Amino acid sequence: MNDERQSRRHGRPGFEGDVPAWHEQAVASPSEPDSPHPAQIVECEPPAGARTAPPGWFESRGQHLRSWWRGASPNLRGSVFMFAALLVYAVMVAGIKHVGQGIPLVQILLIRQVIMTAILLLFAAGSLRRALHTDRLGLQIFRSVVTLLSMLCGFTAVIKIPLAQATAIGFSQVLFVTIAAVLFLKEVVDVRRWTATVIGFAGVLIMLRPSSEGLDIYALLAVAGAICGAAITVSVRKLAASERTDTILLYQGLVLIILLAVPAWAWWQPPTSDQWFWLITLSLFGTAGQWLITRAYQVGEAAALAPLDFSRLLLASFTGFVFFAEIPELTTWLGAAVVIGATLYTIRKNARTSPPPAAA
Repeated sequence: MNDERQSRRHGRPGFEGDVPAWHEQAVASPSEPDSPHPAQIVECEPPAGARTAPPGWFESRGQHLRSWWRGASPNLRGSVFMFAALLVYAVMVAGIKHVGQGIPLVQILLIRQVIMTAILLLFAAGSLRRALHTDRLGLQIFRSVVTLLSMLCGFTAVIKIPLAQATAIGFSQVLFVTIAAVLFLKEVVDVRRWTATVIGFAGVLIMLRPSSEGLDIYALLAVAGAICGAAITVSVRKLAASERTDTILLYQGLVLIILLAVPAWAWWQPPTSDQWFWLITLSLFGTAGQWLITRAYQVGEAAALAPLDFSRLLLASFTGFVFFAEIPELTTWLGAAVVIGATLYTIRKNARTSPPPAAA
């Protein structure tokens, strides 16, 4: 929601003048002309023990929240969108890991994209031509292709190796994003954010415990997914100058459906009722996550938001333990402590990076 729409909300009537029902005066029926008693005005008393909120309490809280949001820096707003995206993505990843044990990944991704695209088309029904208008068709297609590659590589790793391990390896995307933001987006990364990124990546290395034996093929796929993820981030930042969020997601859905249709048909497995439940659930959460993370990178700087992605480790560790009986090793927790510290510092830094926008 933009500032103009928010400012219009401030003018809506609230509850300042509302009075609880029992404070209203009830007027009795007028007496008959020959009645010896005039009409009486009876004041209703509030029920015993009744508790009421001060007039305008909810509106004042809403205005305070809107005022805080309007006064927040762009990077802080992006941080809020990012954390919301990570929460819904945790549910989506858990669903993919569960369903992926019995259904081909290309089929899962096709169903997910069909549902996501249907939702977007439903919301854009009144302005479909506007939603499909783009001035960067080539970049839209490029972003959609690297999105598919990122999904295929990253989700294959999620299905085949422990969730916390796949998530930790995927954190290498942060380094790629920071470098790409400097090279391609010409963003200025100060020493403190570079330090936070490097410290966070050091925490990831603690969890990975690299050795001379190297990593297996699925771990390498996780790294490839991280590289593609960095390309997605850079392309979204370039598209943000002229493209709408729903336009970006619509083109992604259309391109992915076209690319996934043939392989999904070739390897199709009829889902069970339980699998259909998870397919629909992960599709809905994936749609919300796509919108939130796209909005995050449209609002904030890529290099500033990238380190926040480290918080996925906690969600992945929790999900893997509760739903898949995966117990993270001690090195995972040690690395997580470093990652959390870098993430919390980044949030504070984001709040001070850019001056708040002028009030409308």
